[in-house]
Parts: sequence; structure tokens; C-alpha cells
Amino acid sequence: MFKKKWAAAALVAVLSVTAFVGIKPTDVKAETDVKAIVEKMSVEQKVGQMLMPDFRNWQKQGESKATGFTEMNDEVGSIIQKYHLGGVILFAENVVGTEQTVRLIDGLQNASPELPLFITIDQEGGIVTRLQTGTNLPGNMALGATGSEKYAYQTGKIIGKELSSLGVNVNFGPSLDVNNNPENPVIGVRSYSSNPELVSKLGIETIKGLQRQNVAATAKHFPGHGDTATDSHYGLPLVTHDKDRLHAVELLPFQNAIDEGIDMIMTAHVQFPAFDDTTYISKKDGQEILVPATLSKKVLTGLLREEMGFEGVIVTDALNMKAISDNFGQEEAVVLALKSGVDIALMPAQVNSLEMEKNLASVYNAVLEAIESGDLPMEQVNASVERILKLKEKRGILDPDKAPIEEKVAKSLKVVGNKEHLKKEKNMAEDAVTLLKNEDKTLPFKPKKGDNVLVLAPFDDQVEAMTRSINELKGKKKNVKITGYAFSEKSFNEEVAAMIDDADYVITGSYVVKNDPAVNDGVIDDSIQDSSKWATAFPRAVMKDAEAKNKKFVLMSLRNPYDVGNFEEAKAVLAVYGFKGYSNGAYRQPNIPAGIKTIFGESKPKGKLPVDIPSVNQPEEILYPYGYGLDIRSGKLLK
Repeated sequence: MFKKKWAAAALVAVLSVTAFVGIKPTDVKAETDVKAIVEKMSVEQKVGQMLMPDFRNWQKQGESKATGFTEMNDEVGSIIQKYHLGGVILFAENVVGTEQTVRLIDGLQNASPELPLFITIDQEGGIVTRLQTGTNLPGNMALGATGSEKYAYQTGKIIGKELSSLGVNVNFGPSLDVNNNPENPVIGVRSYSSNPELVSKLGIETIKGLQRQNVAATAKHFPGHGDTATDSHYGLPLVTHDKDRLHAVELLPFQNAIDEGIDMIMTAHVQFPAFDDTTYISKKDGQEILVPATLSKKVLTGLLREEMGFEGVIVTDALNMKAISDNFGQEEAVVLALKSGVDIALMPAQVNSLEMEKNLASVYNAVLEAIESGDLPMEQVNASVERILKLKEKRGILDPDKAPIEEKVAKSLKVVGNKEHLKKEKNMAEDAVTLLKNEDKTLPFKPKKGDNVLVLAPFDDQVEAMTRSINELKGKKKNVKITGYAFSEKSFNEEVAAMIDDADYVITGSYVVKNDPAVNDGVIDDSIQDSSKWATAFPRAVMKDAEAKNKKFVLMSLRNPYDVGNFEEAKAVLAVYGFKGYSNGAYRQPNIPAGIKTIFGESKPKGKLPVDIPSVNQPEEILYPYGYGLDIRSGKLLK
């Protein structure tokens, strides 16, 4: 009966709503129809729309352990139906192949025929990607280095096309965090820049690219995770800036995205005492803590809704992250989030088997009890469900594609990771490469036949990406000998010194997430060769040994460009903003190959730093300023 009523109510609604960012639906009839749907829903159905679990892994009855959930089954279907779920988030474990993903999503949607699901994913591009067959793209900070709105739009469009072809209708991206803290362990290259204007400009273009493919975009992590030194996956970060500073920097990209019609905003598990200094007693250790934004009514309703004017859907970051799970009870956190103004609680409970269903049931019942007691007002619940359904309507989710599954599979195989997309990501990555130093015209390398090139990087997949990229170069460079070495958790030793002796050219990839070398009197102490300090100590030892032996040496920063501050003595330094290498028969990012092409002169670096790089030796000094980038031929600053 509900299905028939819903279908009648939704019939007109789905006809009139545009999919374009910056143009908001104004059809009064459409709004009325959504209200009609909500009025016919039971309280249980409404609560289900507000919960979005993951089924990353699943253990079927009779199986010994949970494994990646890649094929729809009746057990998961029964949970979707029983709790009237409004959506599901997918992870890499769920999306291992293109055809497999299409069939899984089709199965998930078949479990919810009355109100189709939000199928969501974190496909930011760069270091945060889930699709194992998709176009990975160079990532946001690489886009920041290009400064190109065209590339930002292309990024959104490519991601949107691929997700849409698979049946994913919501992307949890882009990150609009302004990364102005070099010690940030979780955002870094996921941010476009430390400049809020550049973050806004490129973020809005990415959003347009996504939403014009009818995929809902999500700006995250509100009110901003860029100036934190703690990863909210593991702790509860604190941002102490005053309101004026927060409005001018952290909030600016979000305000601009709101003004341009962003569909969703994801909350941050971060404390912002300037907006809310309410305290709670932590369940972890009994200490008094400030309320994080995810659970703050002052932040989500007062600031985001009322002051900034956001009318779209608010979704939490994953509620299983330790910033929340360690300090608040599972049920309490979900209820607090919804009371604060959240529309969708993401990953509210772990459920990876029918035996674990009790976790979801506990949260679901806690929300129902909060509604029944008046703690969570029914008016607020209705408003949330209306926002959810309006977005489903706007993105065509309530009027699903009726094409046969084989047709959907065939279409997706032509779209996901296709040659056109791969060519575009290659161009973006090459234009992002930023040359920071090139003393004595060290670059480009010009090896002769039989010369030995030594490549060193933290991990095997990075060494493989470097080696393959050199082998793919044109002409004489194919005739060089390549030796590779992965140095994660290793100390510099005589074996490595001997490799440098034999080498004519040395390329070292650095991967320092947080700069922490021992600095004494403004000088890095290289006597410390503890393998636990490998990320800085090992590449520094390689640099010093290679340059002492007059070897041609280049340092390639693979992740956060701030790590180049550890290598001031290097004669040649460049940043590529992406660390993923080559595995399972494919490059997992285009950044390392782009860096290799630059090193050997097959591509000209055009990137400019989208952040300031402070000195590690003298932290109060800027080593390389925002906008810095060299011309490889002249050695002068790029114009």
C-alpha cells in the first residue's frame, strides 16, 4: 500500500527538478509532493531514512569469518528492509570490479523498491579513492598546484560519470578543508590549498562537475579540519581560533559552496569552542571535553543552518571514528547528532553479520525512544526526512533507471577508467609537478646507455611505479639499468651505500606525514639512525651520501609537500602530491609517473605551491612560499 501511495505522490515531483549546481528547485508542487510522501511514512520508516550503515565486510551464516561484501545476499537485504534504511556507504572492499559493483548496487536497490537508497562512497580522487577499477586522479592539492578551474571541473565530471554509471548517486567529496597546518596528519593533500579563495574556486568547480552528472556532492569536513594536528579517526582535535578568523578562512569555502547550491555537507568531529564551548564528560576517561561539531546544535543548526543559510542535507562523518566512539556511547552519539541538526547518521553501528544486527537495532530503537519521549522532536525528524527525499528527488533517485542490468553493465564498462579519463588525469598530474630546487642544473637527468639509475622509496608499490615509469620513457632512457629499493622501517646501511656507489643517478621518494626530525641548534641531527625514524632519517642519509659522492640526486616529495623542509641540502627537489604506486596491474595514481617524466625531461613542471612550506630547521621561517615554482630550463620562478 505504501509503495502505491508513494508512487502517486512522487509522480509529479520527479519531473521538474534541475540537476545543476547553483540552480535550486523552485517548483512548489515538487515540495508539496515530498511532504505528502513524508506524511504517509511511519515513524520507523522516517528513522530508517536517517541511518546510513556500511556493509564493508559480511559474514554469512555458516561462514567462519567476515570477508569483503561484494555480492548481494538476502541477509543484508533483510536488514535494509527491516530498518527501512535510507542509504548505504560503500568502501574499497565492496567495489573490486566494474561489473561486480554494478550488480551489487542493483541488488542493494532491489532491497528497497519503495524508496530507493542513497548509494554513497568516498571517491575524492587522489589518495582517497575506493573504486578499484576507476580513474584515480592526482588529487586536490595537485589541482591546487595547477590552479586550474578547468582541471577541477574535469575531476568532478570524471568522478561523476564513473560513479553514475555504476549506480552510485552520492559522492562524499570534495574536501573543502583549508590545510593551513603543516602538522595535519589526516587532510594534507586532500585539501586544495592553504588559501581559502583557491579552495573555494576549485572546490566549486569540482562540485559543478559532479552535480551536473546528477551525482550529489558533499562538502567536507564542516566547519573545517584543515588546521588540526590530530586525526579524528584516532583522537578529538581542537581548533582554537576566534569567530572572525574562522569566518574568514575555514568557513569561507563552505559559505561559497552553499551559495552555489551544494547538495550535502559532512560534519567534522572537531571541537570549535568559538562556536560552542559546551562540555561533556568523556566515557573514555571521565575527563571533561568540549562538544565536537558533529554533536553541536550551535554549530549545525545555529551556524550552518541559520547563519550560513544551508538548506541541504547534513551528514555526519563516520560515527565509528574514535573522536566519537571513544568519548560517547554508540546510541548517545547518534541521538545527539540528530538532535543537533544532522539529517543522516553515517555508520551509526557496526553490522557485519546477522549476529551483529543487534548493534543497529540498539541505535534504531534509541532514536525511536528519543522521538517518543520528545527528546528528538517529530517536527525536526520530518524536516530531515523532507530534506533527504528532496535531494533524492532532485538527483533522480526516486525515478530509478529501469534499464536491464546487462545494459547497465555494458555502459559502465565503457565509462569507468576509460582511456579518455586516463589521458586527462595524466595531463593534470604532469601540470601539477612543482619544481622547488634545481641547483647546478641537476635536472633533467640525461643518462647515457648503460648508466645505472637507483630509485628508492618507502614502499614496494612506489618503487615499482618509479621503475615502470622509467622503462616507459622514450629513446635512450630505455637502455639504462634500474635498481630499486624500498626503505620503510629500515636504517641506512653499507648495502645501500654500495648501491649509491654503483649508481650514476639517484631518485629518492619522501613520504613524511609529520615532520619530526631531531633538530639541535637549527640543524637536523643525522646521527640518529633509529629505524623508527626511517621516514626522515633514511632519505636524508641517502641524500647526504649521494651528494658527497657527486651523484646526481633528486628528492621527490610523494605526499604532503611540507616534507621537503627536511631536505634543504638537496640540489634538486620536486613535489608531486600523490604517493600511491603501481599494484595489481595498474598505477594507483598518476603522480609518480608524472614526476619521473619531469626528472628525465619529458615533461615540463608547471606547478606552483598551493601552500607555504616552512623550514624544519627554523620553523618560524618560510622556506618556499605559496605560489613558488621554478622553470626547469631557466631556473627562474614561473610566471
